[in-house]
Amino acid sequence: MSLVSGARPGPDSPRDAAGAPWRIAVIGAECTGKSSLCEALAARLPGLWVPEALREFCDRHGRTPRADEQAALVAEQIARETAAREQARTFRCEWLVIDSSPLATALYSLELFDDDSLLPAAIAHQHGYDLTLLAGIDVPWTADGIQRDGPDARASFHARLTAVLSEARIAHTELSGTLPSRLGAALQAAGRPAPTV
Repeated sequence: MSLVSGARPGPDSPRDAAGAPWRIAVIGAECTGKSSLCEALAARLPGLWVPEALREFCDRHGRTPRADEQAALVAEQIARETAAREQARTFRCEWLVIDSSPLATALYSLELFDDDSLLPAAIAHQHGYDLTLLAGIDVPWTADGIQRDGPDARASFHARLTAVLSEARIAHTELSGTLPSRLGAALQAAGRPAPTV
């Protein structure tokens, strides 16, 4: 696990007067266990899990999105976050666990279509999260869906994502190891106790 310093959410940190939940974005390349981590983290905090719009698009349509569909996916992801934030306020839930973010879609758009038009807004949006968790690529690559390009593509995307986070000065924690190890590190980054074995 590596940590880039930044403000850490948690019970001792101030929340806004409206009671907005802490927002944790889990980002990373394909086949790095993001969804499994999000499900486990949301169950442990507890919090609301916001699923990834891009993954559901691929499952629904049986293909990867075209260049002209990227902006709509970004808008859909943000709409999901907004709706979940209101739901969390209603039910006094303190945490949102967001499975990927617009930054991932923007970078895929750049990698696949050489289109960087979505990147500035996606970077600005990423700065708004209370915590960014980056899933490392030290786990075996196993295809688990449609948009799966292989370990080389995964490594290339991870390098690009890491570079953007660094250049944009987005504080983040990189997670490695098994799912229990990643969950423990994620909870620690969020200022919560790790699960007991």
